[in-house]
Amino acid sequence: MAIFLIRHGETASNAARIVQTPEVPLSARGVAQAEQLGRRLAGLGVGAIVSSDLRRAVMTAERVQAFTGAPITLDAGLQERNFGDLRGRSYDSLGFDPLTLDAAPPGGESAAAFRARVARAFAHVVALRGELQGDLVVVTHGLVIGAMLAAHARLGAGIPMPERLGNASLTILDPSPPHTVSLLDHTAHLDAVAADDPQSLSGG
Repeated sequence: MAIFLIRHGETASNAARIVQTPEVPLSARGVAQAEQLGRRLAGLGVGAIVSSDLRRAVMTAERVQAFTGAPITLDAGLQERNFGDLRGRSYDSLGFDPLTLDAAPPGGESAAAFRARVARAFAHVVALRGELQGDLVVVTHGLVIGAMLAAHARLGAGIPMPERLGNASLTILDPSPPHTVSLLDHTAHLDAVAADDPQSLSGG
């Protein structure tokens, strides 16, 4: 049994490299990505889905549920980092990389506060998996998965941390410490039409 970390499908803001607002939905390609991901997970024994409550994650979780039949619960602790007043702005026009800011942007969340929240969310995920007979699907965001991998999991020998995580990517962790990663940023389930755009914004 395992923990499946899923990044939500693509949004128009990802494609346009906009720091995302909470209500942004999946794009048409993002919906296709989520459905292809759902097909990938069908029949694998998924016992439950826990998702960020942001719209793009919920829409992804709902497509996975359609193929697995697993119940969904929402967890605000799995939300993407809050970039406050930077949300809705073009990433490339800012003149700095907001995804690497240590300080809190105006109205937003500091890197330290974000990491602490992710640590609590990961502990909750591990506890949920322990209560299941099947695998646990976790639908969340690029920076959240990155923080989980950096602080709470172990990559196999010779496996580097990816620079970005693809939309609708699948990462599989062992549910027991040290939470070894057996599959990282996997997107082979996406066809050519729904393939992840490597130029899109990961995070925010």
